Amino acid sequence: MSNLEQTLSIIKPDAVERNLDREIKEIFTHKGFNIVKEKKIQITKPEAEQFYKVHETKPFYNDLCAYLSSGPIVVMILEKENAVLANREIMGATNPKEAKEGTIRKKFGISIDKNSVHGSDSVDNAKIEINFFFKD
Repeated sequence: MSNLEQTLSIIKPDAVERNLDREIKEIFTHKGFNIVKEKKIQITKPEAEQFYKVHETKPFYNDLCAYLSSGPIVVMILEKENAVLANREIMGATNPKEAKEGTIRKKFGISIDKNSVHGSDSVDNAKIEINFFFKD
């Protein structure tokens, strides 16, 4: 039985600024992901606040929102079997220093905040996050 899932992936401002978007997309496609849709956009701080609403009570919330809205980002819908988990494995730990060798954050992440990529943390959140950026 197939467990085809979709997940949201964001290439964050630090990675876009360093022109890493093509290289990061290639990592996903080499790992068997299909990029269903993608677009390069810049969001406002209020949009970032809406997107990260789940983190509203956390101390890093304001910085996170300021950062995500600080420059262009690439948002993508990735599709593959068990996409949410597979994407999280490829991204690596939130803190690039703790991320495993070969993960995107180990390779490109600058800091916990500037860790190059975002990925949905559950199938339910993936649906919400995809809908946030790709309202058809």
